[in-house]
Amino acid sequence: MSGQKSFEILQKIFSPKNPEDIKNIKGYTMKYGHIMDGEEIVDEVLVSYFKEPNSYTTENMCEINSHGGNIIVKKILELCLKNGAELAEAGEFTKRAFLNGRIDLVQAESVIDLINSKSQREAKTGVEQLEGKLSSKIKEIKQEILDTLVNIEVSIDYPEYDVPETDNLQTAQMLESVSQKLIKLENSFDNGKIIKNGIKTAIIGKPNAGKSSLLNAILNENRAIVTEYEGTTRDTIEEMVNIGGIPINLIDTAGIRDTEDYVEKIGISKSKKMAEDADLIIAIFDSSKELEKEDLGILEIIKNKKSIILLNKIDLENKISENEERLKSASKNILKISALNKTGLEELEEKITELFNLNEINLNDDLIVTNIRHKNLITQAIKNAGDAKKALDEKMPLDIVTIFIKNIISCMDEITGEVATEEIINEIFSKFCLGK
Repeated sequence: MSGQKSFEILQKIFSPKNPEDIKNIKGYTMKYGHIMDGEEIVDEVLVSYFKEPNSYTTENMCEINSHGGNIIVKKILELCLKNGAELAEAGEFTKRAFLNGRIDLVQAESVIDLINSKSQREAKTGVEQLEGKLSSKIKEIKQEILDTLVNIEVSIDYPEYDVPETDNLQTAQMLESVSQKLIKLENSFDNGKIIKNGIKTAIIGKPNAGKSSLLNAILNENRAIVTEYEGTTRDTIEEMVNIGGIPINLIDTAGIRDTEDYVEKIGISKSKKMAEDADLIIAIFDSSKELEKEDLGILEIIKNKKSIILLNKIDLENKISENEERLKSASKNILKISALNKTGLEELEEKITELFNLNEINLNDDLIVTNIRHKNLITQAIKNAGDAKKALDEKMPLDIVTIFIKNIISCMDEITGEVATEEIINEIFSKFCLGK
């Protein structure tokens, strides 16, 4: 519970072993006792006390640690509501922390990113932003703008003291510096998107080329059905793995071939759509058989896409070479594997790491933007910086230039939440679960 009456409600239902006036209880302490419904003991609990302003929400807060179980928890919740508490809305605790000034909007958004993180690298980025790494950079850029804007405003208000050449030079230097910093943040989003969303990877090929065997080998479990019969996989199977701390979303698709089976046709159509939308295509071929019409169709699908060709079943007699020109014209990345014997999987992992510069992402300590809202506002700020530079080059009055400069500040303020609308705030916190 959080809020002005949280301790008052708690006293109605909690009987501590060593009763003490709430004024004398220190924050960040716990008390042992029982939750009571009148004279009836509901559960033996520990209650944590957090006193304003030193709490997550900056309000008085308490946490009841019970033995758990749906019946007990439901009963304690009913007692809280019966005695004056109200159910929190999605994200309300973090929202109160934001509205009460303990964290800014970037830090609030990082909470949900941290909760939803799918990899160690994404969790690390979430922690960095929760600690205010991005917020500090945004404030640094904003302060650099404000330092120059003060001089411009003085020049506008007191033209008799104006030194245009000096003001214009200082403004131009500031805009160039700010633009470079914003562009660096914008460019980091490519890596940020990979960290947050992972690499969507479609595994395509003819029936029985070894797609499902490859998925099972990578996962080290029998996730997909593998049989000698063609067309076993008729729908997509999706699983997440981590390579170098980056989530890889593997999608095993239906085998691509000509068929009259209506259900299989739907699966094949879905396979082609998955390949079209994927960040990476792994096209797998049975190297024990000559290339056929369906294989050539698959090569057409992967042309001009980021792809890796796998020549599977190298444990059998090979009839396709990695030097085959039709393969090389479709992709420069050709590997030989045996999904059955799990041969060549390390080389596949190394190739994915190379294609997406995953080592660089992991070793790079620079700030990374992962949130599309932040990226869009940064892009908007860069445009305003460009408009300001153009106005300056065309020798427009400084008060016109300041309009664009102030727009940059507005973008910065919207990122941190200083000028965020109620609609944006509500949309952000609606993504949270209850209790956060």
